[in-house]
Amino acid sequence: MNRKTLVLSAVVGLLAPVLAACGGTDSGSDGKAAAIVVGTTDQFVATEDNPAPLDPAIGYEAGVWNVLRQTVQTLTHVPRGGGQPVPEAARSCTFTDRENESYRCRLRTGLTFADGTPVTAEDVKYSINRVIDIKSDSGPVGLLANIDTIETSGDDEVIFHLKTPDATFPYKLATPAAGIVQKSKYPARSPRSGFQVDGSGPYTMKPGVRNDQVVKVLFTRNPHYKGDLKVLNDKVELDLFPDAKAMGEALDAKKIDMMTRTMSPGQAQQMLEQPKDGIKLTEMPGLAISYLAFDTTDPAVKSKAVRQAIAQVVDRGQIAGQVYGATAEPLYSLIPSSITGHANSFYNKYGEPSTTKAATILQDAGIQTPVKFTLHYTTDHYGPATATEFKALKKQLNATGLFDVNVQGTPWAKYRPAQKRGDYAVYGMGWFPDFPDPDNYTAPFLDRNNFLNSPYKSALARTTLIPQSRREDDRASAAKTFQKLQDIVATDVPVLPIWQGKQYVASRDGLTGVEWSVNSSADLQLWELGRSAV
Repeated sequence: MNRKTLVLSAVVGLLAPVLAACGGTDSGSDGKAAAIVVGTTDQFVATEDNPAPLDPAIGYEAGVWNVLRQTVQTLTHVPRGGGQPVPEAARSCTFTDRENESYRCRLRTGLTFADGTPVTAEDVKYSINRVIDIKSDSGPVGLLANIDTIETSGDDEVIFHLKTPDATFPYKLATPAAGIVQKSKYPARSPRSGFQVDGSGPYTMKPGVRNDQVVKVLFTRNPHYKGDLKVLNDKVELDLFPDAKAMGEALDAKKIDMMTRTMSPGQAQQMLEQPKDGIKLTEMPGLAISYLAFDTTDPAVKSKAVRQAIAQVVDRGQIAGQVYGATAEPLYSLIPSSITGHANSFYNKYGEPSTTKAATILQDAGIQTPVKFTLHYTTDHYGPATATEFKALKKQLNATGLFDVNVQGTPWAKYRPAQKRGDYAVYGMGWFPDFPDPDNYTAPFLDRNNFLNSPYKSALARTTLIPQSRREDDRASAAKTFQKLQDIVATDVPVLPIWQGKQYVASRDGLTGVEWSVNSSADLQLWELGRSAV
């Protein structure tokens, strides 16, 4: 998320109006069952830099995708429990050649948007070409960049012709980047401003907005929905909180039924050690990673030796253990340990943290020490532990005497545009995968149109290894190729993996489907939630 990123935002003063807007979880004012209320710390703000945060052609963050997945339908989806994508808006999808360069889908009969307008193959073509044409520098266009042409046949058949073989393409069609939208509501070459989202997915949505910022989203079952998902409730309300503490207080006060993105490490640890009556903590597989990234053209870190020396001294175990506790573990590759193709490339190259080895790396490259730079992080996007993590990183680096590091935090609304412009030499980011495949931990960082807008280039990765990895239907067969990609990252250090996270969800008794409501890629699947019979 991504691709998208790990998201945990804080907006001072927002809690009071949000709680005032919450109807609670016990009753409905219209006499019907009250909506299931889910808490999140994601924030959606319209700014000059991003006036259309919920447009599928623009939004490329986990929180944004969690709104889009409920509302905008895709041709395929990853089924409950994972595995290969299966048809969703489509009734069938398949590669039509042995090279994985032509992919054909046929739409379900009677498929319509939520307002009853028919969904056709031309709508699919329009929607995907729209993302490619808008080509937002912070959007998901990279996922669709391998599409050469899109052909339609009749109202229900669409054929994608790819530039190069890509066995991961069905996964990409399962992301909101390939969401189907209406021509009448989404301009062809410009973003749809505001927060309204319309589609043919399982829910319609109504955003509650205050001061150009979403405070809640009401999802209502779409009566026209035809797809592969089984919707187990009529309404879900997504309430946005300024931080994990406020969200936890709302759960305790029965203002919400479940809190998801993102519980703080302290909250999860406390619930593990001291369970609360009426509240259940559910641990789920997690594929989130956190990393440092480098502007490889910035004078401070332009030399590969500087980046290698940083990699040599960072103590991931200390960061994971002391800052995040049970919610994270050290990561020595861009690809998490639970994903096929993972290799501990950074550990294999650098071993345990060593000031002596780092000094040798810098000395051999003729780098004058201490190397001075600022570690940048966002104050309101990855959770309250981020500041603690970056203070720890600063302490580790400065303790060597080889670096003179400062730390600076910036709100996400300013942080992300500055990062994309190249304002930061060294900065922290997080990543939720668009889909659970090793390709999605390598290509977004190393390929063209990369997520970070990074100047770093590896011709071997772009022109040979990434295309080669995508030819393999059996992803395990591509393990050697991914090993080479991970080794390139460990040698050149355009990014430095720090930790891999776990996911925890807390819910009140009586809520069902919680274990299915968030998948390993941190996608919210609100249709899985229900209430147990009294």
